[in-house]
Amino acid sequence: MIVGSGDYTYEVVEDWAKLPPGWSFKEIGAVGTDRNDNVYVFNRGEHPMIVLDRDGNFLRSWGEGIFPRAHGLSAGPDDTFFLTDDADHTVRQCTLDGKVKLTIGIPGKPAPYMSGEPFHRCTHTALSPDGHIYVSDGYGNARVHKYAPDGRYLFSWGAPGTDPGEFNIVHNICCDAEGWVYVADRENHRVQVFDGSGRYETQWNNLHRPCGLYMPHGRHPVCYIGELGPGMAVNLNVPNLGPRLTITDHTGKRLARIGGLHAGPRPGEFHAPHGIAVDSHGDIYVGEVSLTNWRGLHPGEEPPGSLRCLQKFRKLPAA
Repeated sequence: MIVGSGDYTYEVVEDWAKLPPGWSFKEIGAVGTDRNDNVYVFNRGEHPMIVLDRDGNFLRSWGEGIFPRAHGLSAGPDDTFFLTDDADHTVRQCTLDGKVKLTIGIPGKPAPYMSGEPFHRCTHTALSPDGHIYVSDGYGNARVHKYAPDGRYLFSWGAPGTDPGEFNIVHNICCDAEGWVYVADRENHRVQVFDGSGRYETQWNNLHRPCGLYMPHGRHPVCYIGELGPGMAVNLNVPNLGPRLTITDHTGKRLARIGGLHAGPRPGEFHAPHGIAVDSHGDIYVGEVSLTNWRGLHPGEEPPGSLRCLQKFRKLPAA
């Protein structure tokens, strides 16, 4: 199946991930790739980090007993990942084989709800070009926190609300090569853009519950946005709201969109796109929290066996 459009056209790679017998992702908070295009799947199953090669072959796993609820993954420049766990209220910097180098936050101890203090169910992490660390925080706060490269707290910005610089579930965050900070303000249906000091610059609208964000390294990158789609029974079946994957330029102008008019199990459709990564070939990996989303929208109903939580899209050559 071919999806997307123009320079952003892809082939859906079906049944890509090959797990050991009896293993399951359950659902996927985030995905990332290393310099060799191995894929790191940060998931909520029994093995929190599952590593696959780009053909989907199993390589190894790690993180057992450390991560109670995988949520965010951001690749560092030094063969490390910053892993955000919203149930543990921490960010951990880990090597590619799972060794913890740095922990920010107190494991298992949240800050008071909406106190503005880090962290209460933090969601994601981003790195600036000079190594500063930004953390979106998240479900129990409405803040972005900035840290020095060594993990020393610097300052925070944001408050609950709908005005510029305010957030209603600050769900994801990324930086570009010039140091601009992009924040998925999920329930305000926008991405807000700030400078490195937290000064509001602009916002991107025409999005429905932006959930996942990914920007490749380099100047003027494109942005891959996972839109979660309808979150209420009353609009669950409204067409053309998502869930979907939207690709924009660095100004928020739409370049392509992947996904059907509704949620669905077919290749190229989504239930809950949550984590996004793009490898050096331009292939896209999308992790989904399909089970959590299904239970929220269909309380008391058994989820169908067709629920899927990981898709790969192979980039096709430009026409």
